[in-house]
Amino acid sequence: MKIAIPVAGNKLCMHFGHCEVFAFFEIDEDGKSIKNRVDVQPPAHEPGVLPKWVGEQGASIVLAGGMGQRAQELFGQNGVKVIVGVHETDPQKAVLDYINNSLQTGNNVCDH
Repeated sequence: MKIAIPVAGNKLCMHFGHCEVFAFFEIDEDGKSIKNRVDVQPPAHEPGVLPKWVGEQGASIVLAGGMGQRAQELFGQNGVKVIVGVHETDPQKAVLDYINNSLQTGNNVCDH
């Protein structure tokens, strides 16, 4: 499993399309641990580009603070599950919380 998180200033970026990099976490599902983290600068933010690109990086899940409905649909079409409303700003802790079924989520902070 590979989880993608939009990051700005070394924290989870609350507005998905405004991130500086995507942190891609490779997960050991049996051990419920992180095997590897790679930060990758995304292509320019244009409609439909990021969902396809994240899928091409091998991610099956995106954790985000906020994301528009259309972007969520495009991720789904690219085989990537979206979790929005993530409050945890530390990317590694958010991933560990997710794989341990303790991730706290709330409202989607994006309204478009």
